[in-house]
Amino acid sequence: MMMMMTESMTAEMQACMKACMDCHKMCMETMTYCMSKGGMQMDMSMMGMMRDCSEMCMMCVNMMMGGSEFMGRTCMLCAEMCDRTAMACEQMSDDQMMMDCAMACRKCAEACRSMQMMPA
Repeated sequence: MMMMMTESMTAEMQACMKACMDCHKMCMETMTYCMSKGGMQMDMSMMGMMRDCSEMCMMCVNMMMGGSEFMGRTCMLCAEMCDRTAMACEQMSDDQMMMDCAMACRKCAEACRSMQMMPA
């Protein structure tokens, strides 16, 4: 397992990693919720989007933990994926779980955008 080098972790990186982990968890929980609900929530493109967003969030965490030179670009792609997932979730504004997922995605996108200028 990779060991985090806390002396090189900035507050922005730590906040981004937390937002990514929270978003990953929320997307996974929302996917489980959608499977239990069926119908509109079970839309395959929505499920795929949440799965991809969740995976990308974990990739960002791994890139930051490893100090990858691709961290900034990975975070930018993650922000884009989170924004798209949030927009899709917001289409179901009468469903609190979907709105909670959208909020986690928006927070993650914002944190990931703050990583754009971070040196590797």
